[in-house]
Amino acid sequence: MFDISEKIKTLRTAKAVARIKVSPETIERIRNKEVEKGDIFEVSKAIAPYSAKKTYEILPFCHNIPIEWAGCEIKIRDNFLEVEVVVKTIARTGCEMEALFAVSVCALNIYDMLKPYDKQIIIEEIKLAEKSGGRSEFVEKVKDDFKAGVLVISDSVFAGKKQDKAGKEIIKILNENGIKDVEYKIVPDEIEMIKEEIVSWCERGVDLVVATGGTGLSPRDVTPEAIKPIIEREIPGIMEFARIYGAERTPYTMLSRGIAGIKGKTLILTLPGSTRGARESMMALFPYILHIYKIMEGGKH
Repeated sequence: MFDISEKIKTLRTAKAVARIKVSPETIERIRNKEVEKGDIFEVSKAIAPYSAKKTYEILPFCHNIPIEWAGCEIKIRDNFLEVEVVVKTIARTGCEMEALFAVSVCALNIYDMLKPYDKQIIIEEIKLAEKSGGRSEFVEKVKDDFKAGVLVISDSVFAGKKQDKAGKEIIKILNENGIKDVEYKIVPDEIEMIKEEIVSWCERGVDLVVATGGTGLSPRDVTPEAIKPIIEREIPGIMEFARIYGAERTPYTMLSRGIAGIKGKTLILTLPGSTRGARESMMALFPYILHIYKIMEGGKH
């Protein structure tokens, strides 16, 4: 089983299909409702959600995800049955295995229900037909000349008494999301110095500024006070989303005062100063937040 704890929850859908070859006589028996064990359509509708929910109990690498909906549809063709199962979940990982497992069980059950009348049944094909949702659906490619600035705000790091880890972690995650041109600076918890660096980057046309540190409640934490006057359009949902993500991991997230917004065409983010807090915020926001650049240029969701 893989660690999916850093992923965000999204609506995920998967459709799996099975093809079962049967004789023309069996097709007629199904149409005339002459199958002694019951109606294959109704039984399959019951089996699909039940087996989808049980997938993780049978397949060791599957997670126990919430099955929000699972449905089965059977179409009668000339000499075969087409079984289609659709599964939906709101989770950190996909549901394609649940759809495949469910359609397989439905196919096997149909085989079992029809085998007294047809000795030549063949389950010819089981395949994943469609899937949607998850990180890959929200990936935004940045322009080639995209520039970012990472500003570490810390008295102790600036004085050389402590090594910066949060800023380096932010740069690593930016690089992983295709942002290679990253400028890195360190300033103390001084409002005017913070303002000066942020405004300088904005005036130079830097696309993204990520500040880390100074978002808490200690006497020297002044990052929100320094940056709020700079921001022309605040975007509360950005840091609200990061805090929701963090709240699933620690209740102390509620104490973060980070803000986000834009000045001109520069997006400004203020993240916690701890390495863990900075990483969790970055994992919550990237790559999804990069969609903002398309919106700022007049694009649509």
